[in-house]
Amino acid sequence: MNALFSIAWRSAWNRRFTLALTVFSIALSTFLLLGVERIRTELRENFASSVSGTDLIVGARTGSTQLLLYSVFRIGAATNNISWKSVQALAAHQGVDWVVPLSLGDSHRGFAVLATSPEYFARFRYGDKQLLKLREGKPFSELFDAVVGAEVADKLGYHVGRKITLAHGSGELNVAEHADKPFTVVGVLARTGTPVDRTVHIGLEAMEAIHLEWVGGAPMPGVKIPAEQVRKFDLTPKNVTAALVGLKNRAAVFGVQRWISTYNGEPLMAILPGVALDELWSVIGIGENALLLMSALVALVSLAGLVSVVMAGLNERRRELAVLRAVGAGLRHVLALLALEGAMVTVLGVVFGVVMAVLGIALLSPWLQSQFGLTLSLSEPTLNEWLLMASLLVAGWLASLLPGIRAYRLSLADGLSPRI
Repeated sequence: MNALFSIAWRSAWNRRFTLALTVFSIALSTFLLLGVERIRTELRENFASSVSGTDLIVGARTGSTQLLLYSVFRIGAATNNISWKSVQALAAHQGVDWVVPLSLGDSHRGFAVLATSPEYFARFRYGDKQLLKLREGKPFSELFDAVVGAEVADKLGYHVGRKITLAHGSGELNVAEHADKPFTVVGVLARTGTPVDRTVHIGLEAMEAIHLEWVGGAPMPGVKIPAEQVRKFDLTPKNVTAALVGLKNRAAVFGVQRWISTYNGEPLMAILPGVALDELWSVIGIGENALLLMSALVALVSLAGLVSVVMAGLNERRRELAVLRAVGAGLRHVLALLALEGAMVTVLGVVFGVVMAVLGIALLSPWLQSQFGLTLSLSEPTLNEWLLMASLLVAGWLASLLPGIRAYRLSLADGLSPRI
């Protein structure tokens, strides 16, 4: 075995420049395969952790996916709101620890506006129960303060102190702006990779203040209430879109959920965020299979390159292989020699690819987090990643057997007297 390894190593060293390209090709395919797999895994985890630390999301009775979409992802609209009286009754429940109301419906230059309580910044969590952090400024405290997400600030160039106006309704078209009641940006949130980045946050009282002269979704003709006079009115919310709920004991989640579904005040429903997120991913997660297919095709192309390089190198090695056969090497020896060379090249390529993937994650992770909110963490390989690396090694070894069979079929005379 040592002699065979020595022959394989010397032969490979004599063709080091050609094989170096093959090693690089396999390393690149390994890097792409592991990189895509890690991104696919992290994308799913980031999606599943768009909201964490929240036991229930409560809203008007509708579908669980729809409630999740508009309350967490700011997509679509609620079929109905829930009254402030119901929110207070929910907060008074003996099993409930905290309630954070959410009120949606307005927008700012295409970004959703979320009205909530100051407790939102202390209770809302994402990822691995991470708290929201401010990149600059502070949470809202005054009536017309606003805190914007990272993507809003970066795309629109907002900083603390900027004056902004909100628009009634959602979408890019600001048909009816609340131009008479401007807000001041007092804080910019750090990027989270969640819909929070694309949201403008204001207080619940502020949402009531900008709609004082509105009835039925339209402004009352001839009625204008200046911004400096809105504090004279009762700004307690009349209703909200949804509410995030935290429980004192998570074991009571189903009991509280059942209480909400049978609440007599109005028809309500409560969903478990994790369960609803899994249901939604089963619908929209088809893209992860496309990513995996793309990386598999890259690996297939690299293995085809390994086969083609070994096959092309046979013409240069026909005399070498013929001499080996002349001194008694049989099919087993020729196949073992070429398979050993293929295994060496494949192992080197996979090892270099793993090193490239680790360095890529370490170097690019901060940039991906700041630009796209995608968190890539250095951790032990997952089961899928181990299987992918093993598949590359086995496939590379099997690919090297094909040239070995062809090499054995070359005649001894043809090997000693090759055609020119």
